[in-house]
Amino acid sequence: MSNGQWYPPEWPDRIRALANGELTAVTPKRAATVMLLRDTADGPAVHMLRRRASMAFAGGAYAYPGGGVDPRDDDHLVRWAGPPLDAWASRLGTDPSAAQAIVCAAVRETYEEAGVLLAGETPDSVVSDTRGAEWEADREALVARDLSFADFLDRRGLVLRSDLLGAWARWITPEFEPRRYDTWFFVAALPEGQRTRNASTEADRTVWIRPSEAVAGYDKGDLLMMPPTVSTLRALQPHTTAAAALSAAREQDLTPVLAQARLEAGKLVLSWPGHEEFTKHIPMEGPR
Repeated sequence: MSNGQWYPPEWPDRIRALANGELTAVTPKRAATVMLLRDTADGPAVHMLRRRASMAFAGGAYAYPGGGVDPRDDDHLVRWAGPPLDAWASRLGTDPSAAQAIVCAAVRETYEEAGVLLAGETPDSVVSDTRGAEWEADREALVARDLSFADFLDRRGLVLRSDLLGAWARWITPEFEPRRYDTWFFVAALPEGQRTRNASTEADRTVWIRPSEAVAGYDKGDLLMMPPTVSTLRALQPHTTAAAALSAAREQDLTPVLAQARLEAGKLVLSWPGHEEFTKHIPMEGPR
């Protein structure tokens, strides 16, 4: 492996099984992940976590805070600031209920895994601090799914700040993976007064790192990452501030990216349309 592209050894066999009709693709679950940015003297840094090596999916890989959508957030209207749900639905390619649930997942997962909450008591404010026993009890209840995010916001009288998020990309896990996610990537700036921490049981470390440094680590093979992570990091590189990246999100293409596998000259070719750098040529007898 010349770079740090995450590539499970079981993929070739699964690709062959799918091509031979021996494997049925599972329906991907909706998910959201957030590229949380903060400005530094050298440009914006992004908050990343390293997934524990024991994790069944992408163990050891660097990623952003994120996770699955809670269906309970589809039909419980929350106090909302920012673009209306119809606008979010148009941007995300969904209906308004699904758009609310996806945005809720982005904000909830950022809170669950990084301790950062994009919500405030009014439509133009953000909570300044989420530390303390009561906050932690609510965060743990969210993680355990004992509390829905909509109910959490209601309980605390908070408004979800959807205007602090920008939709950036959408990637769908390949059809041959047993765990599949239809994931929307968002960008956001770290609110003033809040601090990140490793609150995730799925991560063994977190870092603030400039996108160019993360990409360099991947290119050298030092940092393991999945294609969507590398692609979004490369797209963040030109932006000199967190605000510039958030503004640029309006122009980002949200066409879903789904890996394709084909047989070519006796090899299986695994590719992600529009992202040629991730193409893999796999000998029929096994991985290269």
